[in-house]
Amino acid sequence: MSLAPFVRIVARGKGRARAMTPEEAKAAMLLILQGKAAPEAVGALLMVMRLRGETAEEIAGFTSALRAHVSGKLPPVDLDWPSYAAGRSRGAPLFLLAARLVGQAGYSISMHGRNSHQSSAASLRTALKLAGPTVQYTPLETLCPEALALLKLRDTFGLRSCFNTVLRMWNPSQAPATVQGVFHPSYRSLQEQAAQMLGQQDLTIIKGGGGEFERHPSKEIALFGLRNGVPTQEIAPPIHHETRRLHEARKAIDLGALWQGTRDDPFATATITGTAALALWTVKAAPTVQAAQHMAETLWAERHQHESLSA
Repeated sequence: MSLAPFVRIVARGKGRARAMTPEEAKAAMLLILQGKAAPEAVGALLMVMRLRGETAEEIAGFTSALRAHVSGKLPPVDLDWPSYAAGRSRGAPLFLLAARLVGQAGYSISMHGRNSHQSSAASLRTALKLAGPTVQYTPLETLCPEALALLKLRDTFGLRSCFNTVLRMWNPSQAPATVQGVFHPSYRSLQEQAAQMLGQQDLTIIKGGGGEFERHPSKEIALFGLRNGVPTQEIAPPIHHETRRLHEARKAIDLGALWQGTRDDPFATATITGTAALALWTVKAAPTVQAAQHMAETLWAERHQHESLSA
């Protein structure tokens, strides 16, 4: 079977084209991942969807196909944490230290991703040793080379495709809880709806720094997602009073010094604890966002004691 029938579905013309059903989207993506689709057809399908906007049903179908194509490669964990931001303006990956705090609270984390077009200061892989032993990172090229090839079509098109969203939805470790960052706010409800169709139980989505799951501590943050499979929306209040951009590309932050306590940066620290709090709330370590924030701040204050106990 070729991809042509699915291209016709989405591109027939005004009044005749329609969105694919989840089943059709799954079948189309399986053809693509299995290398059975002509590259011209792949480009046509993805760019038509880009032009008119993807639907939750299509994202759910594509994600289901990716899960079927790649299964059993990762052990089960408590929390799925995708990392696919590619902004040149990003600074140090403070969310790595947030994930480390979540790990110190006793939760296992699977982080997966691919981060291109970033400065050396923003390199996630360079700083991975600071994430701690409970955070397991798997690069996309190891998990699924076919998915990496689809992601890299951005270099050919000059535009992102809906596959960026699919990768955030993937959850290859089948964790009961997942966190997602988006760059464009409109994707929060789209991903929430698709996750519910896929049977995800607990999920938190925020407009994060550069598209990562990383909160701005001086702003009110809208939380979209699921609790026990039911859509929910919450508000996380500001936790810091300093007003500045989340990342200053020219202002380097030494993550190691920050963790060791030899560098003092209250704004960066609030970013770390605020991000950790939202992840802790997602895995139900605390009943409210405020309680999770208190928990994260305590974990930060006692971080070296936790390391001594686990040594």
